[in-house]
Amino acid sequence: MRTLPSALVDAQKSASAAPYLRVTINDLVGGNRRLVWTRLYTGAEPDSYHAACMPGDGSLIRARVTGGHVYYQRVTSPSGSSDFSPWTDLGAAANAGVALCASGSRVLLFYMDAGGTLVKVRESTDNGATLGSAVTAATASGAVTWLAGAVKSSGDALVAYSVGAAMSVAKRTSGTWGSPTAWPGTAASISGIACWYRADWNFAIAGTDSSGQAFVWATLFGDGYSKPAGQWGAQNEVTRASAGSAVMFRAPFVMYGDVYRLTFVEKYTGAAAYARPYHTYQTASADYAFNLWHEPVPFNLASDYGEAMAINVTTGFWMSTPSGVWNAPLVTTMLDVTADVLECAMTDGPFAGSFRLVLRNDDGRYSAPPAPIRIGAEVRIGTGYQTGSGPLASDGPWCWIDGIEYRTGGGAGSIAITGRNGWGLLEAWRARRTYAWAAGQTNIFNMLLQLFARVGLEFASIAASADSTSLQPAFAIQPGESGLTAVRRLLAMLPDVIYLEGQYGYLDNPLASDAAVVDYGATYPILAARYANRGTEANRVQVFGTTTFSEVFDWPSIDLAYDRVAHVSDRNLTTQAQTDSRASALLRHALTEARSDEITVPAHCGLQQWDVITVTDAVAGLVTAKRRVAGVEMRYSVREPARYEQRLKLQEA
Repeated sequence: MRTLPSALVDAQKSASAAPYLRVTINDLVGGNRRLVWTRLYTGAEPDSYHAACMPGDGSLIRARVTGGHVYYQRVTSPSGSSDFSPWTDLGAAANAGVALCASGSRVLLFYMDAGGTLVKVRESTDNGATLGSAVTAATASGAVTWLAGAVKSSGDALVAYSVGAAMSVAKRTSGTWGSPTAWPGTAASISGIACWYRADWNFAIAGTDSSGQAFVWATLFGDGYSKPAGQWGAQNEVTRASAGSAVMFRAPFVMYGDVYRLTFVEKYTGAAAYARPYHTYQTASADYAFNLWHEPVPFNLASDYGEAMAINVTTGFWMSTPSGVWNAPLVTTMLDVTADVLECAMTDGPFAGSFRLVLRNDDGRYSAPPAPIRIGAEVRIGTGYQTGSGPLASDGPWCWIDGIEYRTGGGAGSIAITGRNGWGLLEAWRARRTYAWAAGQTNIFNMLLQLFARVGLEFASIAASADSTSLQPAFAIQPGESGLTAVRRLLAMLPDVIYLEGQYGYLDNPLASDAAVVDYGATYPILAARYANRGTEANRVQVFGTTTFSEVFDWPSIDLAYDRVAHVSDRNLTTQAQTDSRASALLRHALTEARSDEITVPAHCGLQQWDVITVTDAVAGLVTAKRRVAGVEMRYSVREPARYEQRLKLQEA
């Protein structure tokens, strides 16, 4: 149960409590900004190697390499009225990668000399207004294709470069460039590299492996945070394309603004060929090493060389190609519609949840709906009451808009907004390719963590079972399978349940010993009730593991209805403890789901799905009977008849 302030607890117990429903709409997904880009510049520059950064004064620095020359641009106060067309020719350079990075007033520009083997750097300490003379940062063993660079606030810096299928890095410490060292990862080819410094040197690499599969990988070069200084992290997959698919990835750019964000190009060379940038981001609380990326989303642009990114705390996010500049605001629009709510219905149940919100529009206030009332926006609905401390409310699971409807007539008007919670995001996600984990590769908790991240949601454990981390099954998600189906298949291996709260999914193992958090019929009233026991679908469970077997019985049910057998064979179960746990969990689920009670009660602001309550109802012969909340339906209306209540769907605890 959510923790509530004492004033709200007292108010919701009062027979004269005055309802309060707080509703806000935000341009967010899972608490992360949904970037809305506006193109500010369209030029005629050819698509080529390029880079961008923003120093502390907020100027936009861009560089590109075209026709054997490196070009440089600085726009001091970038906006829609800025001229992004003038470039300064800095001289001869190989037609290869170029990199920019900034920290405070320091800007570093990396490019290749005309011979293609000397990594050159020019540095500015006045926000890019002037550049120092070129210095050699590293000497490559062959012709360099791609460059990446990053700099710390101390002035220490790193440059990375690729020669064929190998990548090397050179670090500058206390003003001196050290000898290059090789990345120990494995690649058959490299088609782009990117780096951003935040506690470690965080890399994105595009390329192929020895079997011809195309990848974007994320890795890091430690600086004492996720890895010790000088130690490389794991080579983690961000996305993949099968060998023979005629798809490759190239030109990644990575940055940290509000979260880690990554762009790259997907290039298809078959019929109807294309080169299309994609963008993705990590969940809000993820470190780079966690590798928790949202499903990559295409961007409406054709480019072989991708989109460089930069950020300024005042002017927002910036994206650049040689011939284009885009801006997206850093501050998201939050719209409070609390005062206009006429009706609200919200449901939260196993693997499903939705809402329907009706707002007044009799005066046309939403006729041209202000941002962020649009498909995909995030809606937060907080149940609450008027209290002595003012109106107070407690948010439940966040939801996302999937429909907007206007109604007019009879001098009245309203706008109805519908949507679903995180289960809807998972149901809408479809695997673009096969996701497969070999037995022993990772545990079920980590698989769930990655699935939730794929739709922008976070995932955590409250009191999960030991099986959630000890079971490391062989598991595959086939192309076209929904995230919801995959989650349900994973949960079928566990005794656990998942409930949603805010932008999180929480894994929890419900136990018969769990204490009740609310007493209905005693402390809190029951308005109406229905109690039903439909009998169990299974009262005898047999589970076969690799070499183990477990069988459990519910004898009272067998005595009444004879045995109803559930049979499971799972070669991922390798120990007797795992097999016993699966059998017990299956029987427990069958017994709890046999009961299907419903009670209608005044809205409780802290109650969550899977909470345990007690029910006292003398007419039904119940005295502090323990039940578990399987679902919550909330109804609110200021129209006649006014209502503010919840219908709780209950199982055996």
